[in-house]
Amino acid sequence: MSNFEQFHFDFYQSNYTIEDQEEGCNSYGSNKNFCESRKSQTEKQPAGGAFVPSDMLPSPQSYTGQILQPAYSPDTPSQLGYVDGFDEEPPLLEELGINFEHIWQKTLTVLNPMKPADGSIMNETDLTGPMVFCLALGATLLMAGKVHFGYVYGMSAIGCLVMHALLNLMSVSGVSHGCVASVLGYCLLPMVLLSSSAVVFSLQGIPGTVLALFIIGWCSLSASKIFTSALAMEGQQLLIAYPCALLYGLFALLTVF
Repeated sequence: MSNFEQFHFDFYQSNYTIEDQEEGCNSYGSNKNFCESRKSQTEKQPAGGAFVPSDMLPSPQSYTGQILQPAYSPDTPSQLGYVDGFDEEPPLLEELGINFEHIWQKTLTVLNPMKPADGSIMNETDLTGPMVFCLALGATLLMAGKVHFGYVYGMSAIGCLVMHALLNLMSVSGVSHGCVASVLGYCLLPMVLLSSSAVVFSLQGIPGTVLALFIIGWCSLSASKIFTSALAMEGQQLLIAYPCALLYGLFALLTVF
């Protein structure tokens, strides 16, 4: 065992010194620059037994954080305005543009033609209520034995385009396609009540005709009131109510006949 330790010591012990390195550098002229750099590094290094003051030694950065909790840094993403998480994100219905409070207010405005309309709410391009009311109208007509889904959506699209062109000619500020479709769709709610009554009894008679005329006036009055308040068209409600009455008259014809 002692022989092995002596072999191990002799194997790792070397007589190579810095002076041998300098002689090798002098013997080779091609590596002169490399040898000079090695000498400068050797001179800069202190001797093994020399004392070096603590203030001259480079002070490594000490880690002050805890385990699994990194230290505070002013350049962290949280300080740059980045929010990581789902707490600060808006709700999904708000991102889709669905506001149940505004839908309820618009529905109450349509059901009560004498109630003043809020122009800021009615000027929104909300198509959730109109799609529901168009689908309800087609479903109630289907329950009465009339398959008119294509007519309902076709007349709604053509009526929105015509009313959009007419309102842009009459108003100063102008109106968007979404606003026209939203108002006309919400005012279709009384027509859904008419088609629901057609499921119970027939509307082909004097009572049915009177009821249909009443529903047409209701829808056109609500639509004209909303357009007047949203587009600031005071004194022009009757001019807007006439084309609206023609449009809702087509839906009444589908319901009665």
